Amino acid sequence: MMPRVLIAGCGYVGTAAADLFHAAGWEVEGWTHSAESAALLSDKPYAVRAVDLAESEAVKKAAAQFDAVIHCASSGGGGAESYRRVYLEGAKNLLAALRPPTFLYTSSTSVYGQSEGEWVDETSPAEPRHETGRILRETEELVRQKRGLVARLAGIYGPGRSALLRKFLAGEARLEGSGERYLNQAHRDDIAAALFHLVEMSRQNKQPPAILNVADDEPITQRQAYAWLAEKLHRSLPPTADRTAERKRGSSNKRVSNQQLRALGWEPKFSTFAIGMERSVLPALQTLGA
Repeated sequence: MMPRVLIAGCGYVGTAAADLFHAAGWEVEGWTHSAESAALLSDKPYAVRAVDLAESEAVKKAAAQFDAVIHCASSGGGGAESYRRVYLEGAKNLLAALRPPTFLYTSSTSVYGQSEGEWVDETSPAEPRHETGRILRETEELVRQKRGLVARLAGIYGPGRSALLRKFLAGEARLEGSGERYLNQAHRDDIAAALFHLVEMSRQNKQPPAILNVADDEPITQRQAYAWLAEKLHRSLPPTADRTAERKRGSSNKRVSNQQLRALGWEPKFSTFAIGMERSVLPALQTLGA
């Protein structure tokens, strides 16, 4: 029989992961928060339905037998209460109702609160300063206690999505001081490939480490990122600002290492921000006449 996977959160990353599992011969089921989101995926060759992860009864009602469950739902930009519902309560409900052999939760590299531009890896302290980050850490610990896996994702970008590019094109981008704060990025397709790789390893009893960073090979400073965009798009660098708006997961300045994941055989297709933007993101802009 084909192995079965549940993608609990069939959004930007989740849909890419679902497509990858389906192409590899897995039986896939996807869950979204709303019926409207599920309807947008009605042409997919696998079932997608609306299930609110934060509602235990809804999860119990939709429960089935899965070989692997990937919790990659998004809070949709909400605050601490939204984080608690989607991430922590969602993980609790999925684990309690489904009890899959493999459970993988997508967290964030924002749990690293380091601020001096230092390199961090999975052994580094993860002590976020903001409540949203602390909720992510609480969810990580819950998943670890249940012998699940945690993938800490860097800033997600890819076709149709890049916070840096959106702000740059909208004229909302600002260089923070000298612009030397490091940014850590990961392309959507490389993230999906990492999730697939980890689930396959677990299924083959090649148990990967409980926590792994998913990031590209080269952290880039804010100034380097905007300078690259400015050159490619023939625009000026953004103006400087002493302080930008507070990010919902708090401020940090660190370089995230992907070496542990690479040592397991994963290799990013888009190894740097420039490669990912050049090959995957900017061509779509040109198609749209941007």
